[in-house]
Amino acid sequence: MIRVLVADDHKLVREGLKQILAAAADMRVAGEAANGDEALALAKANDYDLVLLDMSMPGLAGIELIKRLRLEKPGLRILVLSMHGEQQYAARALKAGAAGYLTKDSATEQLVGAIRKVAAGGLYITAAAAESLVSETAGGNGPPHALLSDREFEIFRMLARGHGPTEIADRLHLSVKTVSTHKARVLQKMNLGSTAELVRYALEHELLDGKPSP
Repeated sequence: MIRVLVADDHKLVREGLKQILAAAADMRVAGEAANGDEALALAKANDYDLVLLDMSMPGLAGIELIKRLRLEKPGLRILVLSMHGEQQYAARALKAGAAGYLTKDSATEQLVGAIRKVAAGGLYITAAAAESLVSETAGGNGPPHALLSDREFEIFRMLARGHGPTEIADRLHLSVKTVSTHKARVLQKMNLGSTAELVRYALEHELLDGKPSP
């Protein structure tokens, strides 16, 4: 029996996933979390075979949550189920330690198959995710945002959504000075001259769909 921890801040999504998994004889939802901190606490306190992880939740989330889960429970398999397209997060999620990446518009059969494959120790990567991974590891041939560190990419997306340095600092528990330093590095690495250019880039590369950054 595959014991799954479902981590998603939308109750309706969690309920839907429980129904899907209940229909499969070899898996069940053994725990559920509505935010990243709760997911990490449950993972540390219990034994699950796999965590089905949303990328955008309140509190600890995204790439940082994947890294923390891998640090605390190295044997826990992580399958990302996100509303963010593969071009946004797939490569970063896989490099951070996730074993698979699916978008929420995937078919039920695809999700169940991915859970089985990842729980068995395999990797589940769609063609789009594979393309993203190749693109971001192609050195200078990748898109400019691939040059950003995970933290810089997170701040980049929050800036593009209209959040100011003070708000970002509060949300990420950083100093305003640190956020401003990251912002300057983002603009420099991407060869952008202003926040307006940053927003335009994010829109052109479809990096802003889904929920606001946590």
